[in-house]
Amino acid sequence: MSKILVACFSATGTTMAVAKRIAAACGADLREIRPAVPYSAADLDWTDKGSRSCRENADDACRPPMAEKIDVTPYDTVIIGFPLWWYKAPHIIETFLESGDFAGRKVAVFCTSGSSPLGRTVDILKPLAPKAEWKGGIRFAAHAADPEIKAWLLNCEVIIVDLAVLLDNA
Repeated sequence: MSKILVACFSATGTTMAVAKRIAAACGADLREIRPAVPYSAADLDWTDKGSRSCRENADDACRPPMAEKIDVTPYDTVIIGFPLWWYKAPHIIETFLESGDFAGRKVAVFCTSGSSPLGRTVDILKPLAPKAEWKGGIRFAAHAADPEIKAWLLNCEVIIVDLAVLLDNA
C-alpha cells in the first residue's frame, strides 16, 4: 500500500474542505501549504489590481514563501490542491513544488473553482517537478460529490483498489 499525502493551499477554506474529503477517500495524510504571511480579504480582492494576489499573479517569478516546509520524502504519492487563480495555480504551489524532491513520486493536482476550467495548469507545473510521475488533474466545484472525487482518484491511478468497494463506501 502506498503512502499518500494531500498537500493543500486554501485561501478561504473552500479548497481545504475538498482536500479533507480526498484525504479521507484514499487514507492520506493531510498537510496545509500555508504562506509565511497569511492572505487577508483585501489581499484576495481580485478586482483590485493593487491587491497582493493580483501583484503576485502578474509576476511569473513570484514565489511566496511558505510558513513551513512540507517533507514529501515519506510519500509515494502527493496530491496537491489549490484554488484556481486566473486560470492557473497560485504561485505558492510553485514554491511548494520547488521546495521538495518529487523524483519517482506520483503527483496529481486538483483545484477548486466556481466555473473556470483547469486548462493548462498541469502543463505549467510539470517542469517544476520533472522527475515526478504526473497523473493529471481535475477541477472540482466547491461541493463536489464523493463519488466524483473517488472516481477521479481511481481514474488518475492515485489509488488502486476495487472500484465497487470504494464506491460502496461513499
